[in-house]
This record gives sequence, C-alpha cells and structure tokens, in this order.
Amino acid sequence: MEALGFPLQQNALLQTLTTDVLKTSEIEGEKLDPEQVRSSIARQLGIDIGGLTPADRHVEGVVEMILDATLNYEKRLTPERLFGWHAALFPTGRSGISRIRVGAWRDDSSGPMRVVSGAIGREHVHYEAPVAARADEEMTKFLEWFNGEASEDPVLRAGLAHLWFVTIHPFDDGNGRIARAIADMQLARSESTPQRFYSMSAQIRQERTAYYDMLESTQKGDLDITGWMSWFLGCMGRAIQSAQEGLAGVLAKGRMWESLALIALNERQRLMIRRLLGGFAGKLTTVKWAQLAKCSHDTALRDIQDLVARGVLVQNAGGRSTSYSLAETT
Repeated sequence: MEALGFPLQQNALLQTLTTDVLKTSEIEGEKLDPEQVRSSIARQLGIDIGGLTPADRHVEGVVEMILDATLNYEKRLTPERLFGWHAALFPTGRSGISRIRVGAWRDDSSGPMRVVSGAIGREHVHYEAPVAARADEEMTKFLEWFNGEASEDPVLRAGLAHLWFVTIHPFDDGNGRIARAIADMQLARSESTPQRFYSMSAQIRQERTAYYDMLESTQKGDLDITGWMSWFLGCMGRAIQSAQEGLAGVLAKGRMWESLALIALNERQRLMIRRLLGGFAGKLTTVKWAQLAKCSHDTALRDIQDLVARGVLVQNAGGRSTSYSLAETT
C-alpha cells in the first residue's frame, strides 16, 4: 500500500471502512445501504468521490463510531465516549420497536440481560450477563486495564478486549458492534496508524456461526480463554488474506492509470475506463458506450477503436454483437 499514491491509498481505505461498517451491522442481522455508508465515510474523511448519497442518521451514527474508534485510537476510552458511541448507534432511543436506555449502562428493568435464540416458549439461552448492578464496577475495571500500560502483546490485547467487553454486556443493545469497534481501536494502537486495509468485521461476518459458538463456549466455560484467542488470531489472519485478494482490484486500478499516464484520453474515454475499473455490469458494447457517454454511435466506435489500437481495450470474440474489455496490465 505504501507504494501506491495518496489517492489510491484513500480509495483503499474508503473501501475497507465501508466494508467494516456494513459487515459489523450485518453480523447483528441489520443491512445498511452501501452507497449511504460509502458517502458518509467519504464526507467525514473529506474524500472526493462525486455524487454523494445522503445518509440517514442511523448510518451516520455507525460511521461516526467506527471512525472515532480507528482515527482517534490514541485517545482514552471513557464511559462518556462509550455513551456517545451508543447514542450514535441508536439515535431514536429505540432498538427496533423497543425503547432502550441510550447513553447509559443497562438497568435490567425488563429482566436479566440474556442472549437468546429460538421461538417463544422454546428459547435457547446462549449467555446471561452479570447483573446490571455490577456493570459500573466491571466497566471501571475494564477501562482501567484498557487505558493502562500494556503488559500483553497488543494484538492479543485486542482479542481480550473484545471478549471482556462483550462478556460484561453493559448496554441494552449494541454490545457486539461496540466490542468490535474496541477491538479495531486496539488493533490501530498495535499498528500505530489509523489506516488498516483489512476488516475483522467482514471476516467475522463470514464466520458468524463459529464466532457465536466460540463466544458461547468461552463464556460458559472456565477462565481459560485460549480457544477464543486462538480463534481470534486465526480470524485476523484470514481477514488479512481476504484483504490482499480484495485490494487486488485497487492495485490493478493503480497499475492501469499508471500505464495510461502518457496516453492522451478524452473525457468520454476516461469516464468509460473508470466505469470498467469500478466493476462494469455485463458486456461493454458500442451501444452501451454511446448511451453512457451520451454520444453518437459513430463517436463511440471511434473512441473504442482508438483504445483498442493503443492496447487499452481488447475485442472479445463471439456473440451476436462485438464486446470489449480492459486489457490486462502487468
């Protein structure tokens, strides 16, 4: 990533953060609008992507929490900061149709805090958290440890922080998302940079069943957390591997634009190359070029033939109509 120019680094960071926000919500069964998330992150980071999509307050809240955790990783984690994250996640004061305590530790007024699945009458209790009366004391201990001088390896500390926070379960809702944000914050501390190009939440989403199974077996077991830590480190390794594959597209874009640096392109050609690099749906034909570039069929054909002659596009064989794709760069 260091070999790339600043614009491409920003593009990669935007891609990673967008994935992080989307997947940490999906783990909880909530789907956010990708364009709203991407636009919200770009706006808050000052990245010019053009045509920003307005984001609703709920999307903005999740983005604000993730960005605060990763960009301000050096700042102390305090109750007020956590209350702010929680309020950002639940701007209406409700989780679904239920009213919850926002920006405050839970009080168990509606009964014990339990993680439950299954139909009514056949519920399976995966975990029951400590009583609410202990939340303040337990969180004080947790925050003293998290903000104190580290004696553990910083990456192991991220896994421990995730487990410890979600085990206390201090809020009525949102504990999983905040636990993952805290782990991301500690990972940023471990690397001394807010820029991470892999997403733990994306990998956890892929391994959601194993994630919940490991949490349940650890929380119902004794104080040996070796199994959880081993799974967390394995998940992180797989997240990094997935990022290398996912960011290959960003690297390909970088190589493509470098190869085009000395070629004179008109605005239509630049527009269509950007569309192709962004994941063009279907096959590119002269008709589609003319429609998207808002030009005549003859102009589109001249643009395409020029790029074919320069080795930027290749003509695909077969089919009822001729189609084109980007030539591979090395």
